[in-house]
Amino acid sequence: MTNANHNKFKLLQTEVRLLIPLAAPILAAQLSQQALAFTDTVMAGRVSATDLAGVAVGGSIWGPVFLFLYGVLLAITPMVAQLHGAGKTDETGPLARRGIIVALPLVLIAILLLRSAGLVFTWMEVDPQIATIAADYLKAISWGMPALAMFFLLRNLSEGLGLVRPSMLIGLASIPVNVAANYVFIYGKLGLPAMGGVGCGWASSLSLWFMCGCMLLTIWRIRKYRMTHFFDLAKQRGTEGATQIIRLGLPIGLALLIEASIFALIALFLAPLGALTVASHQVTLNYSSLIFMIPLSIASAITIRVGHAIGKQRYDRAYLTSKAGLLLNTSIALVTALLTLVFAEDIAEIYTRDPEVIAIAVSLLYLNALYQFSDAFQIGAAAALRGYKDTRVPLLMSAIAYWGVGLPLGYSLALTDFWGDPMGAKGFWISLLIGLSIAAVLLGTRLWKIGHREIEGNVGG
Repeated sequence: MTNANHNKFKLLQTEVRLLIPLAAPILAAQLSQQALAFTDTVMAGRVSATDLAGVAVGGSIWGPVFLFLYGVLLAITPMVAQLHGAGKTDETGPLARRGIIVALPLVLIAILLLRSAGLVFTWMEVDPQIATIAADYLKAISWGMPALAMFFLLRNLSEGLGLVRPSMLIGLASIPVNVAANYVFIYGKLGLPAMGGVGCGWASSLSLWFMCGCMLLTIWRIRKYRMTHFFDLAKQRGTEGATQIIRLGLPIGLALLIEASIFALIALFLAPLGALTVASHQVTLNYSSLIFMIPLSIASAITIRVGHAIGKQRYDRAYLTSKAGLLLNTSIALVTALLTLVFAEDIAEIYTRDPEVIAIAVSLLYLNALYQFSDAFQIGAAAALRGYKDTRVPLLMSAIAYWGVGLPLGYSLALTDFWGDPMGAKGFWISLLIGLSIAAVLLGTRLWKIGHREIEGNVGG
């Protein structure tokens, strides 16, 4: 190895070591949020397969709504990161306040959609028992939407500054709150009626308000956040406004919506096949979402460090961070994929005692293990591009991969005889693997182009 290559390798190692401590608290925060869905799934599954299916179908609507709001407000993170990197931390608080203007109409639309989901279930001919549980679950969780939006705003402000521990601690504190609330609402304690799967919605809503209150208190009381001037309403200076948040965040939200909507449609397409098929798909999807928190957290760290480097005009460092993040994500995917293959049956048994659900879920978990590589790579590449404030072209690439290829292929494999006997849920998971692989190639190519363009265009950076 030449000295030049040795130095590059050392820098890559250094950047990996810098990403890990930044990503670890984000991972804990992400896992705590995912724990809300995990506890809902496990505790509803202990009631009945119908309650589990109802929460699964309701989650197929809640998931895309959640991710779209998250994606739009995620624009705050790279914007704050670049301002902070450029020494303009005093402008970050006013920027986050402008995010409230963006969030308000989104929250109102989200509440309307969640409360109208029963019409969708009727149109899709979902089993009436499952549809009733799902609709009431969504009505309950809709009460937490304002809290969710504010929590996202403040969390993204904090993480853009590189302050990632507060959201981790708040997220961890919300887990026992959610478990206790689930116990009360699902099984009917403290004089309340037993609500089954519907109780999961009320528990999640209560947990979201708890997290929002804690985050507001953190920003108000901790000294490190005073330099942001979030609560200083007299301070309005700054060049970044609501229009910029929408311009950057809308493509992010739509890209996440495109991916999430496929999972939503899959759940709805599978609903007529019965509770066993829906439940096994939900087991795999929930486990997949938990594992996905690892590359997603590293991706958030990539966005922050790329944003800081861009703000400091260190374009070479920004691209190095991108490469280090992709290396880290794919390396971890190798480990999680092997663990999934080895312990597939044990994983399924965590969620359900039904042997038929376990058997179907195990076959889906094998496919999930393969797709973890593409998933980890594509989310890392997309996050690096967000750090560069490049979101429009990645949106188009996601649309091609998921809607142009993934969904049509999945429908034909799962529910038609075009390729042979219909494969059910397995057909959709095969198509997800192919769609994610296409997205990984497209986004990776885009990152290579943007990274080199910025370096060559700013030689002195």
